[in-house]
Amino acid sequence: MSGKAQSDNPVVKVTPKAVARLRAGHPWIYRSDVAQAEGSGPGALVDVGESQGKILGSAFYSSASQIALRMISAKPLPASELPQLLRERLLAALEYRQGVVHDSDACRLVFSEADALPGLIVDRYNDVVSLQPLTQAMDRHKDALMSQLWEQLQPAGLVERVEPRIRELEQLPPAETRLVQGEKTKTVLTMNGVRFHFDALAGQKTGSFLDQRENYAAAARYARGQALDVFCYQGGFALHLAARCESVTGVDSSRPALEQADQNAALNGREIEWIEANAFDLLRDYSDAGRQYDTIVLDPPAFAKTRRALHTALRGYKELNLRALKMLRPGGVLVTCSCSYHVSESDFLAMLAEAAHDAHRTVRLLEKRGQAQDHPVVLGIPETSYLKCLILSSH
Repeated sequence: MSGKAQSDNPVVKVTPKAVARLRAGHPWIYRSDVAQAEGSGPGALVDVGESQGKILGSAFYSSASQIALRMISAKPLPASELPQLLRERLLAALEYRQGVVHDSDACRLVFSEADALPGLIVDRYNDVVSLQPLTQAMDRHKDALMSQLWEQLQPAGLVERVEPRIRELEQLPPAETRLVQGEKTKTVLTMNGVRFHFDALAGQKTGSFLDQRENYAAAARYARGQALDVFCYQGGFALHLAARCESVTGVDSSRPALEQADQNAALNGREIEWIEANAFDLLRDYSDAGRQYDTIVLDPPAFAKTRRALHTALRGYKELNLRALKMLRPGGVLVTCSCSYHVSESDFLAMLAEAAHDAHRTVRLLEKRGQAQDHPVVLGIPETSYLKCLILSSH
């Protein structure tokens, strides 16, 4: 795990705090814990050393991010061996998905640190594959990785997905989302027997709704009667509920997302009412008007993108859940989600308990769920666990 350097990589010396973090199993070293980094260029492979000189492994260096180092090996790794290591880890990630992904031709193939490929996201949508480099290092190695994906998967289209804000933070040159290889950027995917249109050059992130795939099926098992899907995006929950419910209404503030949702409904032969509205306003109005539902889904975007935003986020979550609980008929089902990493499961449960108390409802926890298994959680890296999905019954 440690010892004298066996490579020609630059050596970055880190503080005792960083050493303790690494020994606890976490692969990140923050810029504040870098003691010395001379000779380390953007995206370079470096060796990580204690102040006394002992080498702790190799990492990717970022000259821009607050996460200055992301470990790639627990021993010194010569630069000549890096391409083979990246290839082996990519193949291992693909093999893992073959064992855990069922009833879907769409899934996350690579989940950054969770697959020991820090800074890389790869998703598959039927015959279209989307890759997104999140760091200087992965931007440097993306061409080789895309070649391997093309060789292994032989998709109809391979797309590089670009988030301008991430490239700006990593001080990478501006780029556009583009088709890299093949000729296809649009496709139809299937998950849990439900079909969706997908356009790799549009939408949010690379994996817009893949992390909820297993939760869609779980929610459908409990759904009944009249259903309301709030923050419905392109209709993931709504379309799964439609097979079980008498009526389904989907709500989102994005008109393009609702137009896509409507196309997805038509693709599945479903009649769903779509409403363009601010979720907070609509829930307040519906609650005040005494509207009632048998099934309600709340799947908002991340409210807490930093720890400083936690208090405000919990206030927002409570407002949504309080309104939803007031609108549930006795015995009704609430599916409520948070994709904010900074909102812990205990925070989320405490917030729900307060909302239930204020709504004068007794709430039973039916299922406590997380992200789909193609977004694996690694012990020792809490950031890999971010999605909370609770299925509750209200009385």
